[in-house]
Amino acid sequence: MANVGTWDPKAAPGQGTPPLGLVRKAASELDADGFGLNAAECAQLAPWMTAGHGVWESAAKTADAGEVVRWIRFFTLAEAKLAGFEAGAQSPVVALARTLRRRGEYPPDLTRWIKANTANRFLPHGSLADRLNA
Repeated sequence: MANVGTWDPKAAPGQGTPPLGLVRKAASELDADGFGLNAAECAQLAPWMTAGHGVWESAAKTADAGEVVRWIRFFTLAEAKLAGFEAGAQSPVVALARTLRRRGEYPPDLTRWIKANTANRFLPHGSLADRLNA
């Protein structure tokens, strides 16, 4: 029973602020193995992949467009390359791309890059429900 953990609802993804320091670190090391993240950092960040769009829209409010684009690139690649980072329509990429579109700062070539680097059919626009609710 020593390997059994405990669940703390206060620590659940979607509660509080995502670990933006880790996101920034990984987004600055897209070419590094594991994006420069160690196993503990990956384990800390992975649950935030499905934290919900509102969490990531809030996180992006104070970030400039260049930083949000770096986050989008990281999350797109992480989902394809890191175990436990699969997110489907809940991917932060959907919320971050929507944030840039609303601000009129979405780069014209970003959708092409995302599609070339993912197998997630929901990126960057989300599900049909996401599109209807946007």
